[in-house]
Amino acid sequence: MTMENIVGKIPTKVEQEEDEIRMYFSDGTVAKWLHYQECCEDVVVDDVNGDWADLIGNPLLVADERVNLDDFDEESYESNTWTFYTFRGIGGSVDVKWHGSSNGYYSESVHFELYTVGEQQ
Repeated sequence: MTMENIVGKIPTKVEQEEDEIRMYFSDGTVAKWLHYQECCEDVVVDDVNGDWADLIGNPLLVADERVNLDDFDEESYESNTWTFYTFRGIGGSVDVKWHGSSNGYYSESVHFELYTVGEQQ
């Protein structure tokens, strides 16, 4: 499942927490961004620029993901990953920055899921 699957869908509601974002659509589907925590990593929503309300009621024109991996720091044994999402519609846009850090062994990625209401929560 890719982010392209939500382009053209009409958001009706967005719920945001520190480590999860859910976007509900008029066709009964839900897009979810989160990180499945393992042991020694931390992945959270670091910054949101824009207002989710600007996307409600109009088709998404852009849903884009970009990832920036930092070089592993041998001295501190730390790895960092920044994942950026851009959502655009007729009413405006929202940019989201996630930050993940770990000892380099664990995943710092953000997972994207798309499902129909009732299938998963």
